[in-house]
Amino acid sequence: MNDLVRQHTALDDSDLEWLHLLVSEWQLLSDLSFADLVLWVPTRDGTRYVSVAQMRPNTGPTSYQDDMVGHLVPRGRRPMLDAALDEGRIVREGDPEWREEVPVRVESIPVRRDGRVLGVIARNTNLLTVRTPSRLELTYLQSASDLAQMIAAGAFPFPGQQVDMDASPRAGDGLIRLDAEGLVQYASPNALSAYHRLGLAADLVGHHLGRTTAELAPARGPVDEALVKLASGWAPREFEVEGDEGVIQVRAIPLKPKGSHIGSLVLLRDVTELRRRERELITKDATIREIHHRVKNNLQTVAALLRLQARRMDSEQGREALNEAVRRVGSIAIVHETLSQNLDERVEFDEIADRVLAMVAEIAPGTVAGRRTGRFGILDAEVATPLAMVLTEVLQNALEHGFGPGEQGTVEVGAVRGGTRTEGRLLVTVQDDGRGLPEGFDPREAGNLGLQIVRTLVEGELGGTFTMVPAPTGGARVVLDLPVRAEKN
Repeated sequence: MNDLVRQHTALDDSDLEWLHLLVSEWQLLSDLSFADLVLWVPTRDGTRYVSVAQMRPNTGPTSYQDDMVGHLVPRGRRPMLDAALDEGRIVREGDPEWREEVPVRVESIPVRRDGRVLGVIARNTNLLTVRTPSRLELTYLQSASDLAQMIAAGAFPFPGQQVDMDASPRAGDGLIRLDAEGLVQYASPNALSAYHRLGLAADLVGHHLGRTTAELAPARGPVDEALVKLASGWAPREFEVEGDEGVIQVRAIPLKPKGSHIGSLVLLRDVTELRRRERELITKDATIREIHHRVKNNLQTVAALLRLQARRMDSEQGREALNEAVRRVGSIAIVHETLSQNLDERVEFDEIADRVLAMVAEIAPGTVAGRRTGRFGILDAEVATPLAMVLTEVLQNALEHGFGPGEQGTVEVGAVRGGTRTEGRLLVTVQDDGRGLPEGFDPREAGNLGLQIVRTLVEGELGGTFTMVPAPTGGARVVLDLPVRAEKN
């Protein structure tokens, strides 16, 4: 719609915003009218109309099989559009049109804002299945007529009340018509069922909806006057009412077709099961986070026990082996600590990489600076845990074998997400400027436990590749090429 309005019309951004508000609401008008709606806006030179939006009803057959958006028609071809635009009134005159052997009643509703008519809504009703209307259908049509008059007067939609059509109640979910005093004139079967779910034992017709709703909501003191006011429909609001047995979502629409308040339209939907599932998901998320927190605590306890055991060992080799185990356990604990703070099983790995880098740098025999370039991005937990351990082993190997006591150097961790070859991959490099690899060194033949762990995790668990080669400027360079799930925008 933005492109069509800006390309063909003279409407400004505030006018366009009004049209967006209208389009966010007009599914309701379409459903209440049992009719298709097409929004026509005059072109910049005033010689034609362009259709910028279209809506089909959920309550009846469509009268347009084709998409009308983007169509241009010259002024004069559709006299009802001309009359509604020029005279600023709803035009219903004329005989039904025949479209592919289907009779269609056409009406034109001017769209007014701040005293100006921005465009015209063509309301097209398929008359092929017309029959004697029921009480529900009569209520629908009367409510549609009131809303149409409010649109023509510039009183609907309500400024600042843009509605999410997917989340808000619709006419078919449940509809209640109130008079000016807030008394129920009509309640659809779905609306009555929703109130029965709240605990209502009687009919709604003739009762004051605000007071009835407040009485059904669990009370902790006096009747909630704010809820009485909201449910009476005096202001355009959307809210929820929770009873002992159910939850209903309510939307109130004041009706002022001729400037004065004549009543309200209340749409409602039973969302009991939806809210129950949401609470279950919240409980599940909290449980998963608590599990990760406890796993982190248990791993830290294991690390503390290993550290105590290392202090009591006389063998230097055994002490160092236990200290390596402490670092391995610590890297896994970092991942679980991060997962315990998230709502899903995905983590921002950059923070984990920085913490692993800092943790491993503490064991460097000399003065070694560590830094990270690029970004790892968000990774799944099943990737983050083994990758944290792999990074720990590679860094530990670089610091232990690349630098001697008192030596200075640098270890750099680089990460590139995606890349030119293919999306969904992570390229990790760990490069140092230390002593470099021994002559004829082959990481696949090395008996080092750390390299065996790296090779097993990278190739077996992560499905990637692992290479270790001399760095171009001296030192060693490790490259990990891993498949990862693409990040969500």
